[in-house]
Amino acid sequence: MLDRNKVIGALERKRSEFQEFRQSQAEQRDQLEDWLQTFYTHSVATLEAAIAARGIPRPGALPTAELDEAEALCLVFPHQWQDHRNARNWALEVLLNRPVLAVDGSQIAPTKDISPAVGAIQIGWFLNEHTAGQGGYVKDVEFEILSPKLLSEEEGDDSGGSFANQTVNRIRFEREVAKLCELMERYADAPAQQKPLCFFDGSFIVSFAGTMRPEQARPYTRAVQKLLDCSTRFAVPLVAYIDRSFSRDIIMLMSNLQGEAAMMPVSDAALIARCVGKWGDRSPLFICARDDALSQNEQATFYQDVVFTYLKLSTDAPPVRIEMPRWIHEAGRAEEILNIVRAECIVGANGYPYAVETADATAVISMPDRQRFYAIYQQFLKQEDLALQQTHKAQSKLNRR
Repeated sequence: MLDRNKVIGALERKRSEFQEFRQSQAEQRDQLEDWLQTFYTHSVATLEAAIAARGIPRPGALPTAELDEAEALCLVFPHQWQDHRNARNWALEVLLNRPVLAVDGSQIAPTKDISPAVGAIQIGWFLNEHTAGQGGYVKDVEFEILSPKLLSEEEGDDSGGSFANQTVNRIRFEREVAKLCELMERYADAPAQQKPLCFFDGSFIVSFAGTMRPEQARPYTRAVQKLLDCSTRFAVPLVAYIDRSFSRDIIMLMSNLQGEAAMMPVSDAALIARCVGKWGDRSPLFICARDDALSQNEQATFYQDVVFTYLKLSTDAPPVRIEMPRWIHEAGRAEEILNIVRAECIVGANGYPYAVETADATAVISMPDRQRFYAIYQQFLKQEDLALQQTHKAQSKLNRR
């Protein structure tokens, strides 16, 4: 039981540390404003020259021609509406006969509390053709069991521990990418306007894999490279949607220009939030040139095949990060694709792309689903003359949930 007076006392004892934090934030805001004012003076040409003069191969981000079109790092969205009905009418007009596709996954990770160890992955996808009238959509799932044999082969004797969780995470990532590629290939010969915009829920820039052993990181980099290659080869537009991004690629670029030894602890999204004023406004596109463990070891050569922007889709949250293959920008289709993203967010709930939230709802494995899964698993083991062994802790959790 929480004692209110003890909580208040503990907070009071840390008052000075909170005050120091507030002062530090104020100083960072002032420094960030100085960095921004300096950055606003750059054109693409002067920025490229400054980067070249410093000899930095991976400065965080590289400018595109859109930088010269932006006013103080903002490209203004020209449409404004008085009410949601007018916004929705615009969105439905944009989406009419424009297919949109999203893939998402869910998983059941193995646990040492249950033996034989088992895992599962469910991949869900949603294709909305946005045709006039009824119908015109596909919603489906694939379910895959990760058997004790597979888990033990992947991770040796630690099939119920953290390595097994890494295995499930990695296989889920690979399966999501494989399903997206499979669906994109179906549209290889379709006219451009009939090819779907494909949503990937997450980032193409897999810096997290840089903390893994090379053999664990390689499947992630291979998967992203495959996904970008499929989009380019089949000319099917693809975007990565990151609802809450903590990336600091533009901040890294600014830090390098300032000659600072360390980056400011501020995200790009927080930076761009200072620049974009209205719903639909966005930053210019930048080419990703992140300097992380993967790029330093030449394991992520595809980073510069990715461009990104920050798009304001909420009045009370930072801009979202949108990534796309570089070919979309070079084909002059970026704003067309971003309008589809905007439209999906208008028709979706809480400003989230409708296709992405529907794919998530299709793929999700709820707690009751997990309970049903283990009941079915227990019946299966009984048929195979195997016993399901559970710790008392696992039994208690299942009974309470």
